[in-house]
Amino acid sequence: MKIAAYEVRPDEKPVIEARCKELGIELISTGSILDSSTVEMSKGCDGVTTLGQSDFSKSILDTMVENGVKVQAFRCVGYDYIDVPYARELGLRITHGSYAPNGVAEYTVMAILMSIRKAKKALYNTNDNDFTLKGKMSRELRSLTVGVIGAGKIGYTVIKILSGFGCRILAYDMYQNDAVKEYATYVDLDTLYKESDVITLHTNLSESTENMIDGEALSKMKNGVVLVNNARGGLMDIDAIIDGVESEKIGALFMDAFPGEEGIIHIPHDEDIIRTPGMPYFKLKYLRSFVNVIHTPHMAFFTEEASRSMALSGIDGIYEVLTKGSSAHEIPQ
Repeated sequence: MKIAAYEVRPDEKPVIEARCKELGIELISTGSILDSSTVEMSKGCDGVTTLGQSDFSKSILDTMVENGVKVQAFRCVGYDYIDVPYARELGLRITHGSYAPNGVAEYTVMAILMSIRKAKKALYNTNDNDFTLKGKMSRELRSLTVGVIGAGKIGYTVIKILSGFGCRILAYDMYQNDAVKEYATYVDLDTLYKESDVITLHTNLSESTENMIDGEALSKMKNGVVLVNNARGGLMDIDAIIDGVESEKIGALFMDAFPGEEGIIHIPHDEDIIRTPGMPYFKLKYLRSFVNVIHTPHMAFFTEEASRSMALSGIDGIYEVLTKGSSAHEIPQ
């Protein structure tokens, strides 16, 4: 068995190499993305594993299959980067990564606390030797209502952690879970928008959720609402978000995920002139100029534990599909 690994980070490399050696897999790897200039590396490979920045256009998928690839294994959890029906028409099996929800959940609670305690202003002012309290009056989490959109593994873990702060917790999810009901109250989306002081997103990105935080959604929220997006950038309509920050409808915004971040995140751009479709990079820079907006580079998942789990799943998914016929990592039909 032979696997081509793309987008391999330094922290992943020894884990991937050790697993392939353990399983007797021939490995070729690169830090580069999968695209038209690198797809030939997959020739003769049974599987390909990537993160989320690669090109999965139909021509790339065609070439992969022509090269003998049978399994595409994402090491990240999301797989909206690929046209799943088309890939399946070609006979390509698809797996995705997995890791415990704790890292993202803990990061989310940190994000909420940083936002309501105005940490960015405090840190910036202190760096400028301004030690006053001006503009730093905050709220206590126990006094707030937190709305959690998406109460799956990560959302549920966020809810459990938040319960220790004594805040009121609302949850919205298409599927209700009795375990969530121990800590939160399920409500419809409009109620969550209307009653929440803080809203955190933990749903997947799909046709039904893309741009769900738009002008209409914002109009239903409290003035000064705190928004946290550690899930997918595409859940937010960026122009509506900018309007919300400018109008102060949004009291604070924490983004670990940003619309149009592909080709921007996890890559140094300190010497680049960046132009991207729809100019998302410039909109990002504009948003970051606000004192109540905090942006981090899609790193909520990035812990030692999660990184190892993701790296292993990229290899195990391919190996299990090809040797056992199925894998727990394979995306549902």
